[in-house]
Amino acid sequence: MRLPAWLAQHLAALRAVVVLTVVLGLAYPLFMVAVARIPGLAGKADGSLVEKNGSTVGSSLVGQSFTDADGNPLKRYFQSRPSAAGDGYDPTATSASNLGPESVVDSPGRASLLTLVCSRSKAIGELEGVDGRRPYCTPDGVGAVLAVFHRDGSTGPVTRAVSLNEACPATPFVTNWQGATVECAKPGEDYSKGVTTPVLGNAPDKPAVPADAVTASGSGLDPHISVAYAKLQIPRVAATRGMSADAVRRLVDEHTTGRALGFMGEPAVNVLELNLALDRVA
Repeated sequence: MRLPAWLAQHLAALRAVVVLTVVLGLAYPLFMVAVARIPGLAGKADGSLVEKNGSTVGSSLVGQSFTDADGNPLKRYFQSRPSAAGDGYDPTATSASNLGPESVVDSPGRASLLTLVCSRSKAIGELEGVDGRRPYCTPDGVGAVLAVFHRDGSTGPVTRAVSLNEACPATPFVTNWQGATVECAKPGEDYSKGVTTPVLGNAPDKPAVPADAVTASGSGLDPHISVAYAKLQIPRVAATRGMSADAVRRLVDEHTTGRALGFMGEPAVNVLELNLALDRVA
């Protein structure tokens, strides 16, 4: 007996649903679970969790902060790079700051990328006892940016200059700009008709604080720091723990990973694993 065309089509669709459900909904997931249980892969499949004294303290794949309850760096630990994921290293809110190189002027309630970099560099310089100055940053750790007003719009003699990231009653980082006295920025005033002018300043061309120490990663979850940032922290960690700098340096070397496949990326240091190694030695 030949089935009606409409019924044959429905039965074919039903068979396809059953087959795909068995293959993709049952067989494939069970196969992947079995593969994840293979010795050597199980730890990675479970999230590369790291334990200390029988308790899980983190993942080697996800960064975390090493700060006290007030957010101040714990001097006995190496510090991670900044994070823009939620309140910091939140796997449920992985993201970047979405601020680009043209983000140089602060807005109400939100610092520009330049000011974030400047403030972080200043704080790290004070923490590590090095020169935290950077080009285009004020001594107070904000972006050194002026709104410059010209007589003829964007050309001609300068008639007025305002330090955009230093709200009144702050004292501007520079007193005079091409003959005009520099003013502090009055909250709520519109300076959009001025020419936005970042000021280089007299900071070293090569800052002492590495770039990864003052910028967040694209995911906000990066567990590694550069070798340069790790080396910058060695004297502080060694002094706080009463260890020799050479002993701490050896631990840094032991927890430094090379380039992927020998040529991709840069060597990096896993901060959590390094800090746990320090605790074991101590």
